[in-house]
Amino acid sequence: MQIDEKMSVIEAILFASGEPIEFDKLAFGAGIELSDLHRLVPLMNSNYSDRGSALEILKLESAYQLATKEEFAPYIRTALESKRTATLSPAAMEALTVIAYNQPVTRGFVEDVRGVDSSGVISSLLEKELIEEAGRLDVPGRPVTFKTTANFLRCFRLSSIDDLPPLPSDNSQMTFDDVVAAEE
Repeated sequence: MQIDEKMSVIEAILFASGEPIEFDKLAFGAGIELSDLHRLVPLMNSNYSDRGSALEILKLESAYQLATKEEFAPYIRTALESKRTATLSPAAMEALTVIAYNQPVTRGFVEDVRGVDSSGVISSLLEKELIEEAGRLDVPGRPVTFKTTANFLRCFRLSSIDDLPPLPSDNSQMTFDDVVAAEE
C-alpha cells in the first residue's frame, strides 16, 4: 500500500469513528504497522496545514482523533446551534480541577477540598462528558470514583493528563504578609 493510500485509510477510519481510536486498533484497522501510524499522522497534520484545512488529528493519550481546528468552533457552533459548549461555571471549573489533578477521586473528596456540596457540579461535568466514573472504592459504601475523559483532553487541548500545568508550590504562592507588604 502506498503512503497516500495509507493516509487515506487512516483518515477514513478516524472520520467514520468520530471518537478517539486507540493507536493499536487504528493501526490494525488500517492494516499498517504501529510505527508507520506514528510517522504518518504528523505528515497528515502537515498536509492539512499546508492546504489550509479545517481539520487536524489530535493525540489524546494513547489514541488519535480527527477534529476541526479550534478557530472554526464559532462557525460550527452557529451552524449546529450547539448549546453543549457553554462555558463552565467557576464552581464546575474548580471541581474539574480537583478531579483532574487528583484522579481518581470520590465525590466526597471533591466536597472536602471545595468545602461545599458538589453533587450538582459533578452531575453537570458528567453530562458534558468531561468526567466519567472510574470504578468504586473497596471500602464500606463503595463510593464511586471519577476521572477525566478523552473529551476533557480534547476540550483543553491536552495530549495526556501529564500535560496539565504544574500546581504552584507553597514557595511560589503569596502570603497575606506579602500582600500587606506590597501595599505599604
